[in-house]
Order: sequence, then C-alpha cells, then structure tokens
Amino acid sequence: MPSTEAALLQVEGLCSHYGPVRVLSHVSLAVRAGELVAIVGANGAGKSTLLRSLSAVQPKSGGTVRFDGRDISRLPAHRVVAAGVCHVPEGRQVFAPLSVEDNLRLGAYLHRQERAWVERELDRVYTLFPILGERRAQLAGTLSGGQQQMLSIGRALLGRPRLLLLDEPSMGLAPLLVEEIFRVVRELNRSGVTVLLVEQNARAALAIADRGYVLETGRVVLSAAASELLADEGVRRAYLGR
Repeated sequence: MPSTEAALLQVEGLCSHYGPVRVLSHVSLAVRAGELVAIVGANGAGKSTLLRSLSAVQPKSGGTVRFDGRDISRLPAHRVVAAGVCHVPEGRQVFAPLSVEDNLRLGAYLHRQERAWVERELDRVYTLFPILGERRAQLAGTLSGGQQQMLSIGRALLGRPRLLLLDEPSMGLAPLLVEEIFRVVRELNRSGVTVLLVEQNARAALAIADRGYVLETGRVVLSAAASELLADEGVRRAYLGR
C-alpha cells in the first residue's frame, strides 16, 4: 500500500523544450513511497520527455523536482542515479556488443566496490528473469526484444533504485511477454521499489497501478486512482478503446 508520508517524488511546474518547441508545460505530480503510478496519454503527449527530464537526460527549462525532500532539479544524470532514481529508457538501449552480465554489471557501476552486494543483486535479477541467467554470457544485441527489455530493467535494478522510472516497457512485445513484464513490475513494487511507469498500453498500466496521471500535449489534464481512470468514460474512449 502507498505510504501516507510526504511524497518521495514531488514535481512542480516542470517545463521542457526541444529547441523552440515546448514539450512539457508546467507539469506537476507526486509519487509517494511504495506507490506504482502510471502516466498515460497519446503518442506525442510528452510522456517519455517527462521521464527523461526527471532523470536529467533531457534538460529542464523550468520547474522543480524534489526527491525525498531534496531539490535534484539541477543535478547531472549520474548524481540523479546516485540519489536513487534509475531510468529504464524507451527502446531498451542495451550495450549490444557486451554480454548480458557485463550489461548488468555496468548498472552497478556506482556500487562496484560493494562486491558482495553486487553478486547478491545479480542473483536476484537472474531469479526474476531466469532466461538472463541462462544467457549471461550471450551478447546483449543477440537477445530477443523481450529479453532485452528484461535486461534493461535488470540493469536499472543494479543501480539500487528507490524510484524506478519505466518508459514503455511493453513496446513491441508479444502479449505473453507483456504479461510477464508487468508481473515483474508489480512484484518489484510489492518488494518496496517505488515505480513511475510511462506506458502507451494504458489499460495494462492502470490495471497494476495505484494511481494515474493523464498527459495531453505536455500538460496533466487528469489525475485519480487508477481504478477511477479505468472506469472514466472519457479516458476509456480516448485511451482504452472498447
């Protein structure tokens, strides 16, 4: 269940531009410790830009991002990771020429001196995704799309996240693999990892989320409990289909 304490992540008035084009316009949202919060919206709504801005991959042009009470708005990406915010990007972005295990160990770069912890976390990832354990010596670029998505999530877990930013984890996957990925996301959340999930498959995302935000042309236009958004007729027509 979500914590009743102050928000772990608090975003106020976040703006982001690509050149002269404003992609995010004064976005405000909050994620409490232990929550799984979904961001849904149409293609081009700014969902991926939102996560990229939170992880400092994309520069912000305004607003404030606070994590666990600390202003991280101006931190570079590696210090955002060190603070406990880990980003699983859209499109997986694994290191294709490296092995599965080398990709995972790169995720633990900031904690590489804690060798016992790294080995335990590797075992944890291989338990979550047994296929990765079986293929730990295989080149990441030769994995299937679903296996690469598992690897991308596993790599982020080696960063010791307190908040996991997940960008379109179901993209391009077969329905059975989508079910498996979302099962693992829910399991991670139940184990204590707070999750902010961006997902085009709004129905699947809201089905596992505690709360949701609807993003439209760079603005938050609706926020509610996930069950309320699933039942909202306007949301159903716009994003969920019949």
